[in-house]
Amino acid sequence: MNFIKKLFGSRQKAEGTALDSVSWPGQSGKEYQYTVYPLETTFPPVPGNYIYAKQSEEGQWIPLYVAQTRDMHQRLEGHEKLQDATDNGATHIHVNLASSGQAGRCTEEKDLILCWRPILNDVMEG
Repeated sequence: MNFIKKLFGSRQKAEGTALDSVSWPGQSGKEYQYTVYPLETTFPPVPGNYIYAKQSEEGQWIPLYVAQTRDMHQRLEGHEKLQDATDNGATHIHVNLASSGQAGRCTEEKDLILCWRPILNDVMEG
């Protein structure tokens, strides 16, 4: 019985269970808390910020694309950057479900892009 629970428990994890928590620093020095999920995770229609990311050989996360949305479910369904992200090695999506409003999400998005300069984001000026 434990073997079956273990087998189905790991399968459930691959369907969208949170895997870890990561703190992403922005250019401003502010730290943003993100939860790590498999790429195929489905999200509810809530606002948030997200990062398509991959891990380096040393285990460090590398952001490939940073963005924000008012509806995680609608925005990520068939996302135009997903194929580019996976082509560049993305294995996970990091999510910060935000209740700070659009201005707060946009500030966070810009702060992270200016700090990390992800390869799939357009270059922003400070």
